[in-house]
Amino acid sequence: MKINPSAVLLMAAPLRAKAFTQLKHSARHTRIPLAMVSSTANALLEQDNLPNFASIEPDQLSPAVSQLVEKLEKDFTSFESNISSHSYSPQYDDILPELEKMQFPLGYVWGVAGHLNGVKNSDELRTAYESAQPSVVTTMSKFSQSRPLFEALSAIEKEWGSADEADDFHTQQKRRAVENNLRAMKLGGVGLEGDAKERFNEIKLRLAEISTAFSNNVLDTTKAFHLDVENPDDLENVPTSAKAMWANNYATATSTDESKVEADVENGPWRITLDMPSYIPALTHIPNREIREKVYKASLTRASEFTKTTDDSDKNNVPLIYEILKLKKERAEMLSFEHAAEMSLASKMAPSVDSVVDLSNLILEKALPAALRELDEITALARTRGGDEYTEENLEKLMSWDMSFWSERLKESKFDLKEEELRPYFALPQVLDGMFSLVERLFNIEVKKADGETEVWNEDVGFFNVYDVDSKEKIASFYLDPYSRPADKRGGAWMDVCVGKSEAVGRDIPVAYLTCNGSPPVDGKPSLMTFREVETLFHEFGHGLQHMLTKASVGDVAGINGVEWDAVELPSQFMENWLYDKKTIFGFAKHYETGEALPEDIFQKLKDQKNFGAGMMSCRQILFGLLDMELHSNFDAETESIFDVHRRIASKCTPYSLPLSEDRFLCTFSHIFAGGYSAGYYSYKWAEVMSADAFGAFEDVGLENEEKVKEVGRKFRDTVLSLGGGVEPMAVFKQFRDREPSPEALLRHNGL
Repeated sequence: MKINPSAVLLMAAPLRAKAFTQLKHSARHTRIPLAMVSSTANALLEQDNLPNFASIEPDQLSPAVSQLVEKLEKDFTSFESNISSHSYSPQYDDILPELEKMQFPLGYVWGVAGHLNGVKNSDELRTAYESAQPSVVTTMSKFSQSRPLFEALSAIEKEWGSADEADDFHTQQKRRAVENNLRAMKLGGVGLEGDAKERFNEIKLRLAEISTAFSNNVLDTTKAFHLDVENPDDLENVPTSAKAMWANNYATATSTDESKVEADVENGPWRITLDMPSYIPALTHIPNREIREKVYKASLTRASEFTKTTDDSDKNNVPLIYEILKLKKERAEMLSFEHAAEMSLASKMAPSVDSVVDLSNLILEKALPAALRELDEITALARTRGGDEYTEENLEKLMSWDMSFWSERLKESKFDLKEEELRPYFALPQVLDGMFSLVERLFNIEVKKADGETEVWNEDVGFFNVYDVDSKEKIASFYLDPYSRPADKRGGAWMDVCVGKSEAVGRDIPVAYLTCNGSPPVDGKPSLMTFREVETLFHEFGHGLQHMLTKASVGDVAGINGVEWDAVELPSQFMENWLYDKKTIFGFAKHYETGEALPEDIFQKLKDQKNFGAGMMSCRQILFGLLDMELHSNFDAETESIFDVHRRIASKCTPYSLPLSEDRFLCTFSHIFAGGYSAGYYSYKWAEVMSADAFGAFEDVGLENEEKVKEVGRKFRDTVLSLGGGVEPMAVFKQFRDREPSPEALLRHNGL
């Protein structure tokens, strides 16, 4: 996965109101008056520098939020009074910059709390977070629903008149910030009064509460499951790295202070869990169908009515989904939208649900025939090599828990390449070095490790500084949390904002959180990554680059802020393309023990298998996107269930693999029910059109033409990575590509 389904919310949040309800993108630094800090030893109130993670405790959250909410409400009341004066003439510098300063302290605290909730989750932090959330949401609603503020911003927009193409970037930023804030306020209920306003705010509070509960249920039911395997025959031909991880899992879980259990990689026992580094190799490599089925169904039924808990707690997300959909529909209708999807698209590039469906159908038309051909090949191999249990007499068709296993066997047979052969060449330290070398080539920046410069929340977390090569100045920093920690860390991978660039609050060094759930080091070896994990790292770093390389100085549109949701995946998906570039790969793919470079023939096989399974993968993504859109537009709980909708959309997108009767995938679809992708999951494909076309600019000049590649790379930095939300995304793309995007490059890259 590319963006964390529960927490990675790469959305702009004018007036921060939306960000507060969604946990993320609210941590902007400014100086807190010393008097405010000195009265308490609360690490969350020490905001001059980066968060003091080693000193932050869950019990500090409630008092910090209470103190800052009280001050913010007092300051905003005074602010509203001032701008409501008959003698006041609204000026930009008196409005948005002042709001940034005013909102920053609470945003800092809530941003740090949201981050820790994702990477260092605990019962104590959950309780504190859930207790503080209502006051945060309520306070921020006062900004988004302030009539005096709305009227002041409207007056500024009217005075400025229509945008002029000759406007400099500084002016463009301000225009976009005002425009985005006015739109966000309309979507935030600024036009409502009386009972309608009260009900709207009740919905907002409840949605924030349910979103948190949904995410917690997914985390809890993921870490609750384990399956112990004791028979070595069940793991025949399974890669050593997977067995080592599972043996370690078992040893760690069963060791006590009095009795330490040693991991036995070859003889077991082995413990399989549902976090991705464990789940994926189980489905891909374990030959025993019964074990694969148990693991697959355990994952498929998480956070549902099938979930069994040891303490009888309710972890069922089904009723939460129905409530979320009902509340979002009601909220949209209160604002005169036909449905929640229409409301969602009001702040995106896609003009309508029909336009999303049209693009999806265009891709599906090419992808589905390819997927059916892929299935035929996979099935034929299973029938030939699988023995009696895979004959037509014993198995009518391959089941879902067979697909990954036999797809991997087909890929190995077609390309004579096993994933395990690649791992020794993808040690995390070397991959990082290669990724940093790539961005130095393309974007003229240098990344340097800076561990120890600031506190971190886990010993595995690294800290890095980013420098401009020409000026030698530090321009950004980022944290990297690379490994899976199922006990307290949410699944998936995401980029988030620690510090946003903002002239108003005096912060010119943006700082990002990059979070992955990759394979941890085992048996004294470094983290040996799968190619998919390398792709994920490059993807999240792409998000980070757009945040860190921004030249926007208006906080509301700096970096990823203010970027339309269906354009935000452009830099991330763009970065993935470089993993098939020879110079890039050979810059880091060296054996972790011998230093030997990846053999040329293996690299060629890696390129040859790039589009293996592209049909099925595309159909799967289209399924998720259309399912999301259908649930938020046409769904009627009176006529069908959410699972009926899933089966109906699957019959169109993946007719070869219909959901099982117990399929509860929706109960863990955190992207749309606990993240920022509600009626927006299509964004992956929408932005992939742009990202593929953007990479096409490098292909056009020749990937081996170093000077031209650098030239195009600088242009990409100066447009896509620098302008952030300060310019609307289509205009940004046209500045880079000198035309609008075309889907041809995407179809070509996917072999469709």
